[in-house]
Formats: sequence, C-alpha cells, structure tokens
Amino acid sequence: MKYKISILYAIIAWFAVLTQYYLMLENRVTTISETTIRFFSFFTILTNSIVALYFTLSLVKKKNIYLSLINTSGTLTVITVYITVVGLIYQIILRHIWEPKGTQFIVDELLHSIIPLLVVVFWYMYEEKKALSYKLIPKCLIFPILYLICILIRGSFSDFYPYPFIDVTKLGLKQILFNITGLMLLIVFISALYIKLGLMISNNET
Repeated sequence: MKYKISILYAIIAWFAVLTQYYLMLENRVTTISETTIRFFSFFTILTNSIVALYFTLSLVKKKNIYLSLINTSGTLTVITVYITVVGLIYQIILRHIWEPKGTQFIVDELLHSIIPLLVVVFWYMYEEKKALSYKLIPKCLIFPILYLICILIRGSFSDFYPYPFIDVTKLGLKQILFNITGLMLLIVFISALYIKLGLMISNNET
C-alpha cells in the first residue's frame, strides 16, 4: 500500500511542479533563464520539488548510501514541516492577493492545499514516530535559513522577491527581519508540534 501511495504522490507532485513551470514560461515577462531562476526562488516550488523527489526516491528498492537519508527517521517529518508551512502561509497570507483561473487554479490548489494535506496523511501513516526527537528542530531550520539568505542576497541586486513579506524594497530591512523571525518561530512551533504528536501517537500504539 505504501509503495502504491508513493507512486501516486510522486505523480501528483511532479505534475504540479512541472505544470507550474510551463505556465510560468507561457506567461513570462523576462528571459527563459531569468524566469527559471525566479521559478526556483519560490519556497513553494522548492518544497514541492523536495516532496516529489522524496516519493520518487522512496520507490527505489536498491539501497545505497545516497538513498539512506530517505529512509532515515525524521526525514519525512522535516519535509512535512516545510510543506505545512507552505500551506499555512498561503492560506493565511497569500490566498487573498490573487485569483488564479483555469489550469493555474488547479495547480495552485495542488501546490498549496492538496499536496500539503496528502503529505500530512502520509506522515501520520508511515513516519517512524517513536524515533522522533526534539533534536530534530534545529535541522528543520537549516533549509529555510539558507533559502532566505539566498533570496535576500539575490533580491538586493535583482529587485525580485518571490513573496511580499520579504520584499526589502517595499517593507525595509527592519520589517523583513521581524517577518523572518516570525517565520522561524512558526517553523519551530510546527516542528515541535509534529514531534509531540508523533511521540503521543507512538505511545498510544504501544
């Protein structure tokens, strides 16, 4: 059952990511290279790509050192934290700022609503919850911090910021640092919540 679900989730995630890339190319206002860079500047795209890779690589039956991380306890929890953040930020902050239509609407819902829910369900069903530890929380912060550093550095000379709440040109550095602090605290909270829930579920099952 897990194998079949992984196939389905991989197909859905790749469809959403690749279709979004196609739509961005179709509606691009810059060069293809710049559009591609901007495409991968979105945390949503990076996270959904990670989801797609996770479920794709989990289908590989041959075990080796490069794929061992996929089966390590906590990896799925970290990914679930990221995709949960994607869903929450979109629903709370970003949904009201635009109204996608047609194919874009479908892809938008997949990336921000459906895939996050699917990953949470998969986490509940298959994560090795008894092995979770609060030591996982700092690891959950590594990728978002590196992401924000790269986005802010590139934005300083490209003037492109993928999200309005990290747009330095409009909000100023002080407000951006405040927003980033809030995002980091949100990630810490969600990480701790999943770990707590995981350990509670594990204890109830034993």
